[in-house]
Amino acid sequence: MAGHPDADALIADIGEVLDRHYWDEHHGLFADEWNRDWTPFSTYRGMNANMHGVEALLTAYEATGQDIFLSRAGRILEFFTNQIASAEGWRLPEHYNEDWQIDRAYSGNPMFRPAGTTPGHSFELGRLLLQHWDLSGRPDGDAPARGRRLIEQALNDAWREDGGFCYTLNFDGSVAIQSRFWWPVTEAIGAVASLIKLDRQDTDEAWYRRLWAFADAHYIDHEYGGWFPEIDNSGKVTATLFKGKPDIYHSLQACLYPLTEGLSRYASNMKLNSTS
Repeated sequence: MAGHPDADALIADIGEVLDRHYWDEHHGLFADEWNRDWTPFSTYRGMNANMHGVEALLTAYEATGQDIFLSRAGRILEFFTNQIASAEGWRLPEHYNEDWQIDRAYSGNPMFRPAGTTPGHSFELGRLLLQHWDLSGRPDGDAPARGRRLIEQALNDAWREDGGFCYTLNFDGSVAIQSRFWWPVTEAIGAVASLIKLDRQDTDEAWYRRLWAFADAHYIDHEYGGWFPEIDNSGKVTATLFKGKPDIYHSLQACLYPLTEGLSRYASNMKLNSTS
């Protein structure tokens, strides 16, 4: 979209690697990991890799118009939001075996593969579902309702009485890891902004203002810029898993998504807005 001369070759190369090694056509989902020589590393399958896969596929579709990217994103979203979430109280189990059965006993890295469910990912996948539906021409169906259910369930499950979201939940929605990181708040902002654009409700507006007010008071670094990644139970900045400020990806999106009018084609809309 920026006109870089290497872009076409790069996206073709990436697409070929995904086709050959990661995409499972039978299940319509991505595998997670391989050894460096492309021999099997594990039989683990995960929601997180597929969620980011949807994010990449929708971006690739917006940039290239190639239908395969939109189609594959739709298959992933169908599995997680229609088959899994609807059967799991509108929560998203994180971990699966190679046959894509939920692995309820799995507990890996506490940061990147914690047990149970991660409400921040429900915000992301709910917003991505709305983006895919919009890019698909807003067909008849229940995609908007599924997106709202995912987002609202995570808001209600994970918001703590004193503010912020707990990091993970058990399968029944009870709190598992109470740590309060910045990125679920940023993703909730983007998700609720999408709900407001689509079908504004009073509760959406209340959540949107609550989220930004809490972020402004606790996460945003007003002196040096950026967002602090973690706060403790008293609402003070802490550092148990992160040092410094690990990325700008989540917080940048929280700022950009609400500025665009639509549910998709964010880059195009921002480019147009920046010239006006």
